[in-house]
Amino acid sequence: MHVDFTPSPAPTLGVEWELGLVDAGTGDLVQLADTVLAALPGPDGSPGHPRIKQELLLNTVELVTGICANAAEARADLAGSLAEVRGVTDGLGVELFSAGTHPFAAWQDQLVAEGPRYATLIDRTQWWGRQMLIYGVHVHVGMPHRDAVLPVLSAMLAYHPHLQALSASSPFWAGIDTGYASNRALMFQQLPTAGLPFQFATWEQYEAYLDDVFTTGVIDELGELRWDLRPAPHLGTLEVRVADGVPTLREVTAIAALTHCLVVEACDRWREGTLPAPLPPWHVQENKWRAARYGTDAIVVLDAKGTERLVTDDVLDLVERLAPVARRLGCTAELEDVAALVAEGASYIRQRAVAAAHGGDLRAVVTDLVGRLRADVP
Repeated sequence: MHVDFTPSPAPTLGVEWELGLVDAGTGDLVQLADTVLAALPGPDGSPGHPRIKQELLLNTVELVTGICANAAEARADLAGSLAEVRGVTDGLGVELFSAGTHPFAAWQDQLVAEGPRYATLIDRTQWWGRQMLIYGVHVHVGMPHRDAVLPVLSAMLAYHPHLQALSASSPFWAGIDTGYASNRALMFQQLPTAGLPFQFATWEQYEAYLDDVFTTGVIDELGELRWDLRPAPHLGTLEVRVADGVPTLREVTAIAALTHCLVVEACDRWREGTLPAPLPPWHVQENKWRAARYGTDAIVVLDAKGTERLVTDDVLDLVERLAPVARRLGCTAELEDVAALVAEGASYIRQRAVAAAHGGDLRAVVTDLVGRLRADVP
């Protein structure tokens, strides 16, 4: 099987941000995505907004940027789309929020969007597929050459727990504190083609894998590979899908800047022939679990020798190390916000604190999530 990859002439950035629709009074999810999207046609009046998209469930809309140069451009793009959505939802008595999961909504009550893609997913995955009441942030970075994609993907797996811990925002599931910082991370990987990607040394090995999974009916189209990191050949990007949904555009922008800088640094090292050996898959798998369980308190494995370190200490060193890359990309302020997020605490910490302050009332958690987004982007 041959898969064309169209390289990007520059290290471009694209961001996808999933938002939940909640009743302004009760904080519970509402099934109004079709209504919202119908009120947001394309610029020429045609159906389908170019930046605001449907997702699996009718409680969700997804904001998608165009091709951006850096995180600041992505923020402006997302802010514009957010304003358009609010132009509709404010009149419906609907608020917007983002986190890895909704704190108390029942997955059984959520409606699946129409369309053959979603129907096929639910038909195949059944109980697990119906439980995908989750939200995420996906970051695309333009890649200079097809042969860089898989080595850079493998290198980025070393930073999977860093991105997971910083964005962890799903401690609650159906009204219960799961004990995890990111329940979303472990929920999503129950789908048969989701979770950690395989590590391939060459593009030809990747194509041979695709030949196998298409031949045996595992997938019918490339988009059905829902890995945490995956090539996007039609866009010429590496797509990093690790992060939980996060409550504010400031946090989205910081996660995007960190991801952008890490991928660009890895591309530089690929050109120089200095990429480090990939982290063994068993360490990658353990790191994902630790970050999902413990969030910013996770002790992660850094190399094949078993060197371990507190993930936030390593994040702060990354911010310093990546400063020259950030200057080149024009995202210094956004990268520095990563250090501020470490100091403030990830969303899962804040959600638990709000719940504790309100006697365990998770409606207060939703109110706080909604309020944070309102305060960040009035």
